[in-house]
Amino acid sequence: MQFFRAASGGGGGVAGGWMANAVRHFSRKRAEDVRRINPKVPKEEAVEISKGLLQIVNDHGPLTVSDTWNRVKDAGISGLNSKTHMKLLLKWMRGRRMLKLSCGHVGNSKKFFYSTKTEEDSGVPTVPVLTTVKKSGSLSPKKGAKKIKQ
Repeated sequence: MQFFRAASGGGGGVAGGWMANAVRHFSRKRAEDVRRINPKVPKEEAVEISKGLLQIVNDHGPLTVSDTWNRVKDAGISGLNSKTHMKLLLKWMRGRRMLKLSCGHVGNSKKFFYSTKTEEDSGVPTVPVLTTVKKSGSLSPKKGAKKIKQ
């Protein structure tokens, strides 16, 4: 018991660092393997449905799941049973690298968008360019600088 008290509290040394790393590592969720998603329909039908979904995402840009569902209902893609089935097929398409899933922060919440292009492909910079005006302190030369005679 003495080891755990020292490791979890302060001053555990090397053992405390190891214990903290082990707890952090094992508390994380494992990433989902999207390559093994079952589309719940035969592969030929899944390919036809994915062509329709891909066309919708290409035409209307980055879309959320609910926006995609509204467009699918308007387009009348046959073979989709429900919104849940569409989400499953979108995940299947992600596993086959047909779609990209990106996250956009809106206020305090996150929005996830499906798109066919990455930010590098579309020409949008990934890091926003900040333009700041640097204020100059004084116009006199710094201490120790020599004046140049002309």
